Amino acid sequence: MPTVLMTAPYMIPFLDRFRPVLADYGIDLIVPDVQERMEEADILKYAGQFDGTICGDDRYTARVIEACAPRLKIISKWGTGVDSIDAEACSRFGVKLGRTPNAFTTPVADTVLGYMLAFARRGPWMDAAMKRGEWEKIPGKALSECTLGVIGIGNIGKAVTRRAKAFGMKVYGTDIIDIDHVFVSETGIEMTDLQSLLSNSDFVSVNCDLNPTALHLINADTLSLMKPTAILINTARGPLVDEKALVAALSSGQVGGAALDVFEYEPLPTDSPLLKMDNVMLAPHNSNSSPTAWERIHWSTIKNLVEGLGMQVRKS
Repeated sequence: MPTVLMTAPYMIPFLDRFRPVLADYGIDLIVPDVQERMEEADILKYAGQFDGTICGDDRYTARVIEACAPRLKIISKWGTGVDSIDAEACSRFGVKLGRTPNAFTTPVADTVLGYMLAFARRGPWMDAAMKRGEWEKIPGKALSECTLGVIGIGNIGKAVTRRAKAFGMKVYGTDIIDIDHVFVSETGIEMTDLQSLLSNSDFVSVNCDLNPTALHLINADTLSLMKPTAILINTARGPLVDEKALVAALSSGQVGGAALDVFEYEPLPTDSPLLKMDNVMLAPHNSNSSPTAWERIHWSTIKNLVEGLGMQVRKS
């Protein structure tokens, strides 16, 4: 009977729904108490006790994977990003790695548009002023008067671009790979380099994967290229942005504002200067929030696990 370590925070609250399905495959579960993620030391406590795992952003380092092999056959990641998992070590120790690409495209793209509308139309700031007893007409602007720079033109970057074009925005894009010319001609996106994108955009949306070359892609040097009125939006991965450099740029007025759903350290430390900044909107890594998307991912993650354990997936 295979044993599976279940640590995906989005699935654990609904385990009563999934236990009978997994039991039907003869799968036994180990379910630790997980808040945000399992760190290396947390997983090492269970090394050698499980054949597969359904995980969130747990730290499956090379050390963990080596300790869990050869029993560990499959790491089934709930979601898209696998930057917390050492893919090279998986390959070396014969551990399959499953994920659910294109899982959150719609809710994340909607979140980016929501942030742009909030900053352009000043909704949160007028609401706060009204509730302080002030009748203040804070100037806003239409999105069609603004330019957007999209860093990373994958599924989410494309969805953000299409939404922005519907609002009449000029969109710049940059990516390390060539983007399909049909998408470029369909949307009118202007592909350019990072420097040009940063210096010409009123909003900059980070939508690329986190990999070694993208770590701190947004740093003191790149922030200095942005307009002093520009807004940085990060719904991708926290370490893409050098948080200390961003705090400095926001404090000095070098950058106009930021909307952040992800952070270098999560949960965001309670002493973070970002929590006291009036030109920043914050969210708890929640841009993927969508019951429809979650439901699809729950079952895709189970399917990847079952296949990774070498079993035939049954039709429900």
